[in-house]
Amino acid sequence: MAAPMSSPQKAKLIWLIGPSGSGKDSLLNALREAPPAGLMIAHRYITRAADAGGENHVALTEQEFTRRAALGFFAIRWQAHGFHYGIGSEIDLWLARGQNVLVNGSRLHLAQVMQRYGEQLMPLCLEVSPPVLAARLRQRGRESEAEIVRRLDRATQPQPDECLLLNNDGALSQTVQQLRQLLEAYR
Repeated sequence: MAAPMSSPQKAKLIWLIGPSGSGKDSLLNALREAPPAGLMIAHRYITRAADAGGENHVALTEQEFTRRAALGFFAIRWQAHGFHYGIGSEIDLWLARGQNVLVNGSRLHLAQVMQRYGEQLMPLCLEVSPPVLAARLRQRGRESEAEIVRRLDRATQPQPDECLLLNNDGALSQTVQQLRQLLEAYR
């Protein structure tokens, strides 16, 4: 028997954005371990190897990505950093069933998502102070110093006005708790 549906008007698409190194993947992984009631966490479909490090994503070849796009299997898709990114159309079913959906989004593609989801969209900006961000980028060891400087420069761009802000300078457990409180306030 299917679970009773909540009011679909209340379900939100939470578009999580923040600079590389801000802790989006860590936050999503922590929430996957103990998700709040009424929250689904979407995986991204990416034309990047599964063992490339970083987020838990569904790896697709470019041919498979193109095939799925042509069949309408993505609710949202974009290109960045030489890869194709997609969010599966299953999120629309989850939203229709009254479940909030959290997505690792893209700041550059926020307007596209706003156009599709309108008031159902809740942009959430993960913020980290420059010294903490620099330390995290260096600690993970994926980029050269020149690439880190470029990432830090991009991170100084102002957050979109529509964003709710979530600070991740401290312990991840604090950020998770703050996000839980934020979600509870929007129930």
